[in-house]
Amino acid sequence: MIERDHPVLSVGAQCRLLSISRSSFYYAPKGETVMNFDLMLLADK
Repeated sequence: MIERDHPVLSVGAQCRLLSISRSSFYYAPKGETVMNFDLMLLADK
């Protein structure tokens, strides 16, 4: 979708064209903590 090494359009320009913020492009979700994962397993039982 967004090309980091596009020859003409910067990442910011591509984000504006797609109507998304640059921070949402760079966002990397964090995984679940071990404690939260254990609680979810316990709740499933």
